Amino acid sequence: MKQYETLRLVKTEDLNHHGTLFAARAAAWFVEAAFTAAGCVCRGSEGIVCRNLHTMSFQKPVQNGTILRFLARVTATGSSSFLVMVRAEDATDGVVYIEGAVTFVTIEQESGKKRVHHITLDDTTDEEELRQRREAVRILSGGRQERKDER
Repeated sequence: MKQYETLRLVKTEDLNHHGTLFAARAAAWFVEAAFTAAGCVCRGSEGIVCRNLHTMSFQKPVQNGTILRFLARVTATGSSSFLVMVRAEDATDGVVYIEGAVTFVTIEQESGKKRVHHITLDDTTDEEELRQRREAVRILSGGRQERKDER
């Protein structure tokens, strides 16, 4: 699947009391990047709602002046839901700061009931995308697959 990119400059007003990126600001940008990918894949944002922010894990603190590149891609699908993996990295050197996943559901506008989205994952040989798809399965299984593999 195509990967969608969003850029953000970390400014003074985005910082917490430690002088690093405030987690709530990062979460807003993170979900927005995921929603952008969701809207592009669904050809519009109407009828898409955020169901679950599964993970948003900071790998390291983000400093003032950092230009963050949010990379988002659909990595798993159900009939009415789909999972978007997001990675935020330094746009200048590729250092990864934040990783995680968000699930969206497609709904009928009038009734609010789930509707089928018709998204299908394409074939890929890209190692990073394959890794993200495996991670998406692990997230959606609640770690059950991981525990099963350990047996």
